[in-house]
Amino acid sequence: MRLGVLDVGSNTVHLLVVDAHRGAHPTPMHDDRSVLRLAEHVHADGMLSKEGEKALLRAVQRACDQAHEQGCEELLALVTSAIRDANNGLEVLERVRQRTGVDLQVLTGEDEARLTFLAVRRWFGWSAGQLLVLDIGGGSLEVASGIDEDPDVALSLPLGAGRMTRRFLPAARAGGRPDLAALEELEAYAADLLAPAARKLREAGAPDLVAATSKTFRTLARLTGAAPYSAGLQVPRELTLDGLDQLVGFVARIESAALAELRGVSPDRAHQVPAGAVVAATAMRLLDVPCVLICPWALREGVILRRLDSLGGV
Repeated sequence: MRLGVLDVGSNTVHLLVVDAHRGAHPTPMHDDRSVLRLAEHVHADGMLSKEGEKALLRAVQRACDQAHEQGCEELLALVTSAIRDANNGLEVLERVRQRTGVDLQVLTGEDEARLTFLAVRRWFGWSAGQLLVLDIGGGSLEVASGIDEDPDVALSLPLGAGRMTRRFLPAARAGGRPDLAALEELEAYAADLLAPAARKLREAGAPDLVAATSKTFRTLARLTGAAPYSAGLQVPRELTLDGLDQLVGFVARIESAALAELRGVSPDRAHQVPAGAVVAATAMRLLDVPCVLICPWALREGVILRRLDSLGGV
């Protein structure tokens, strides 16, 4: 069957269309994304602006039209932290449903962590043993650990690269160089939030394999020497803590406008690289992880796999 997954995140709206059936590898047939930065449309009062709602409506309608053109039998639509953070998020989603017919489901942070873990488990297989998964999005950091397909521990922390950039690094957001004192403040903030999570994860058992997913981790790995995306999904990629520490030192001394010109960096996300690097390094350090393997599968693939599993023998 042909399935579409519409993922409305804090930064982008991403439509993935695959041909798949239960027990088979999902084959990508169409992949499209557009920059929305929905989280930036949530004002200080916690309300998603009218401009943000209109942008969301346009993006969903565009994705819906593409899914129809691609012959999708089913469209699985979800939203993550940006709508979770908005006080009027559910009302906005109801208006979007009325206008487009698309019923966007709000995932909790734990849902995100569990579905991403499922995707990573299927990618690496049972030989991965006790698996630890890290995922940095625009609004949150998801962490999960376990020996099975459903993790024993699944956590979500408000440490997304976009959120931390807006809070701590306004200079980088404006295209300039991040403030060194602000980077240190961000590191301390991330360490405080991560400390209780690190204790829970240690209690779950030492991992046999640590994997990381998301655009943020892929960008960080690329900047520290990993193979480009064009080399293919099967090419092994890793990110070491030593390399990440060096990268933090580098991005702390370069304007994000210049960073956007480097290979492997999306211009629309360059300003988030310093915050993402600090959060990633802090997480790896507190979890005693010297190296992570980059997994190309993440939340969207997890949603597809869960749906296929629910079909039983179909």
